[in-house]
Amino acid sequence: MNLDELLKEHAELETQLADPAVHADQNRARTLGKRYAQLTPVVATYRELESARNDLATARELASEDESFAEEAAELEQRVPKLEERLKHLLIPRDPNDDKDIIMEIKAGEGGEESALFAGDLLRMYLRFAERQGWKTEIIDAQHSDLGGYKDVTVAIKAKGDEGVWSRLKYEGGVHRVQRVPVTESQGRIHTSAAGVLVYPEAEEVDVQIDPNDLRIDVYRSSGPGGQSVNTTDSAVRITHLPTGVVVSCQNEKSQLQNKESAMRILRARLLAMAQEEAEAAAQAERKSQVRTVDRSERIRTYNFPENRISDHRVGFKAYNLDQVLDGDLHAVTQALIDAEMAEKLAAHS
Repeated sequence: MNLDELLKEHAELETQLADPAVHADQNRARTLGKRYAQLTPVVATYRELESARNDLATARELASEDESFAEEAAELEQRVPKLEERLKHLLIPRDPNDDKDIIMEIKAGEGGEESALFAGDLLRMYLRFAERQGWKTEIIDAQHSDLGGYKDVTVAIKAKGDEGVWSRLKYEGGVHRVQRVPVTESQGRIHTSAAGVLVYPEAEEVDVQIDPNDLRIDVYRSSGPGGQSVNTTDSAVRITHLPTGVVVSCQNEKSQLQNKESAMRILRARLLAMAQEEAEAAAQAERKSQVRTVDRSERIRTYNFPENRISDHRVGFKAYNLDQVLDGDLHAVTQALIDAEMAEKLAAHS
């Protein structure tokens, strides 16, 4: 969509939102309002740019008669290119999921108990990062390991403001590798293990239509570390989506109904991601680093404890503040990935 079309759409949205009848349908009003908010910075920057260009033309014309306008013209000559660059950034097609919340799965991989402990470290890192952003987190399901780590844990992260969680954490999908001396190592040797992270935009019920006839729902007893039963009732739920073969299990809640609702949230998110991957080559390219198997050779990031170093292998980011990153200071890491994607998109649209 070009600039003229965006300006026209913004004007039409303004008219629609001024109509009281539109607000009778809250969902429609919310959708229109969200799109209007997305386009407003584009329109505001365009108007500011047009005003600056007109002022520059006037200042140049007057400078030939009055030298006092030469300084104003010089300032505007610096301001116009900056506004043009800002507008160019705003016109780059945005990820349609950027304003969505997410569901994140963290899975232990190679390394046994050490990998499960590292999965727990990653969970804490994301929970602390979310806390710093003022986001809300909810552990949907968790399978603990014997030493207090996680074999598998699923967390929902929701934003309170306009910025969606997906826009910042979508890059976390992939294999995360850790190099450190495990607590189980008596000789003090450095080991390498890995944990996998999957990130999905959380889907609303309107985003994904699921036919109840396409579901097979099994119930069983929840189990804790070592496989021992932690519940005397069949509260754990396993849902199989027959057309795709996607299987989701939840046992975190004591209620079968709550576990079913949690499993459906995860299922919707997975099906939305699958549908978008199939429908859009762009979405598929953005998610190509999100691996389904936890293999050290397909790593996206390394956490080196002896050197206190974190390295993101996709963009060459490296920093020696691993302790702070694991405490939730992820901003520089995620910003490096955002900047790299923006540069790629700018190059593609130049």
